[in-house]
Amino acid sequence: MLVDKTVLITGASSGIGRSCARAFAEAGARLLLCARRGQRLDALAAELQAECHTLVFDVRDRSATEAAIGGLPREWAAIDVLVNNAGLAAGLEPLHEGDADDWDRMLDTNVRGLLNVTRPVVRGMVGRGCGHVINIGSIAGHETYPGGAVYCATKAAVSKITEGLRMDVLGAGVRVSTVDPGMVETEFSIIRFHGDHDRAAEVYDGTAPLTPDDVAEVVVWIADRPAHVQIAEVIILPTAQASATLVARAR
Repeated sequence: MLVDKTVLITGASSGIGRSCARAFAEAGARLLLCARRGQRLDALAAELQAECHTLVFDVRDRSATEAAIGGLPREWAAIDVLVNNAGLAAGLEPLHEGDADDWDRMLDTNVRGLLNVTRPVVRGMVGRGCGHVINIGSIAGHETYPGGAVYCATKAAVSKITEGLRMDVLGAGVRVSTVDPGMVETEFSIIRFHGDHDRAAEVYDGTAPLTPDDVAEVVVWIADRPAHVQIAEVIILPTAQASATLVARAR
């Protein structure tokens, strides 16, 4: 069902986004790869056995986002699947000690960035009477943890935006889903800890986290359901994780 479908993936240059690109390529899709790092996108496009078109922009910039999507060549303009993957965590301090710049990065990327991409893409889907939006959320959208108030709030917002969008497009032939992973080993913790690789490694020490490929497999499975089937939400955790903060580790 995904052969020759046009799939737009934000944050495609690394982590879950990159794995989604590879998985959709294997399924025969055409790929719109979006991220800020153009060289990484070009390298990924060259690697994939799929038709690709790259877009370099920052989802936080509404004007740039709308210009990139609105300026797509005609053969790429009809987007069948949108994977809103771009997102990040920054800092893990108590709220009263947090860095306001970190808050802005999370709010602007995880919430406003998702909205900036979704609006122009979904307009086209509604006009054509078909399409699928898959948002990458987090277990953090379901459970708050110490030091994560703002990040968890942004992912809770993704959950509510997903639910609201599903209501808004009811009857328009557009499906809306969210995939909410637990612990996944990507650049996520390196970014959260501002490049401190040692501290990031401690997050995954002594346990077996999910891989980006694990999440991508679920995303593609959701996208590949029959048109009358809408997978509203999937929470995916490693076997060693029971909640946002409860993780089994080797001693």
